[in-house]
Amino acid sequence: MRNKSKKKLTIQNPDAAGIDIGATAHYVCVPEGRDKEEVKRFGVFTEDLYDLADWLKKCRVKTVAMESTGVFWIPLFQVLEKRGFEVKLVNARYVKNVPGRGKSDVQDCRWIQKLHSYGLLAGSFRPDDQICVLRSYMRQREALKKSACVHINRMQKALTQMNLQLPRVLSDITGVTGLRIIRAILDGERDPAKLAALRNHRVKSSEETICKALQGDWRLEHLFVLQQEFALYMTYQEKIEQCDQQIARYYESFETKANTQNPPPTKKIHPKGQPPFDLRETLYRITGIDLTTIPGLDVLSAQVILSEVGLDMSRWPTEKHFASWLGLSPCLKISGERVLSSQTRKVKSRASIAFRLAAFSVMRSQNAVGAFARRLKTRLGAPMAITATAHKIACIFYRTLRYGRMYVDVGVEYYDKRYRERLERSLKKRAATLGFKLVPEGALSG
Repeated sequence: MRNKSKKKLTIQNPDAAGIDIGATAHYVCVPEGRDKEEVKRFGVFTEDLYDLADWLKKCRVKTVAMESTGVFWIPLFQVLEKRGFEVKLVNARYVKNVPGRGKSDVQDCRWIQKLHSYGLLAGSFRPDDQICVLRSYMRQREALKKSACVHINRMQKALTQMNLQLPRVLSDITGVTGLRIIRAILDGERDPAKLAALRNHRVKSSEETICKALQGDWRLEHLFVLQQEFALYMTYQEKIEQCDQQIARYYESFETKANTQNPPPTKKIHPKGQPPFDLRETLYRITGIDLTTIPGLDVLSAQVILSEVGLDMSRWPTEKHFASWLGLSPCLKISGERVLSSQTRKVKSRASIAFRLAAFSVMRSQNAVGAFARRLKTRLGAPMAITATAHKIACIFYRTLRYGRMYVDVGVEYYDKRYRERLERSLKKRAATLGFKLVPEGALSG
């Protein structure tokens, strides 16, 4: 065989710089010949970040790649982006040290600059600034909810220590009935009959059962713990409400894409924890489509997904790219023409978690996606079925939001009919390869 000429790497980004982000200092490397110092150290104060941006402008740098862990990169990223630089935050796995090369901050920034100049680094996804603000509010709301759950567990512990089996007769002690009873206990009421009379008519447990569950040992130390944990829980509820009000005000800055005079029909089921404003109508206004028609998605999960991925689905060329970014597609590892693994990648994405929760909730739904999930669960098991169903829901979300087409469910009957037709075609094809012919059972009897 003739020797083919080896293709050498060519510089794709001649005006590229590399930055190694640190907690106390940032090391910056610019192309050779742009300044007396090829590598320079800057501090982390705001004045230092402005000096860093000025030095990059002086060195005629147009694009910057940075590698960081934690949140130390955010201030510098925002400063450089406002100055007009093309900034890429790269994954630490993509800039691993080559074998035999030393490890230092100076060598790291040199290596990042070299890889970026050859065009070998891909930036991590970051939505536009408007979505980033919404994402910060949503993540703060999620953190507040998690903190409130800690105090719910402590309230349950205090009730159990007094042998008040309220969590056994109520599915949620922070519901209407639970909060009424806890407030009455903290106000000094000890009569189980009077406490049970506060039961809401929608509670499945009878008033007699609740009365038996509220006969306990009223110890002062446990009542003190219950009082404090209840106060902290209500404080977090106030903070969540303030966060919802801030989110509602911020939604007003979004562009209107749909006529709010003809909103989608309101659903009767409202998930717990829904903001005080009409979130469904708000999402319909800014997206131009009702995302709650997608199986498994409610207004809260749709809001979480939008705050993580944004409104512009063109950032991903196809729905397959979108599902792969979410970690919902198989990641094939092949060696020697043998598949070593096809498991999905491990990603820390709130949007991916929301799609998986939607897939779990749709398992018993009487729609086409629910039938798809149940069929895969029977054949592959629950974990793989949830991942595959989450992949399907993510693809529906992508097509719905990008092309503005409302999702229409075809129904369980139509899905079962199509699945049966595909199965019959497959069986006829297999029978033909073996020299047989597949005929219906009724044809034989005739």
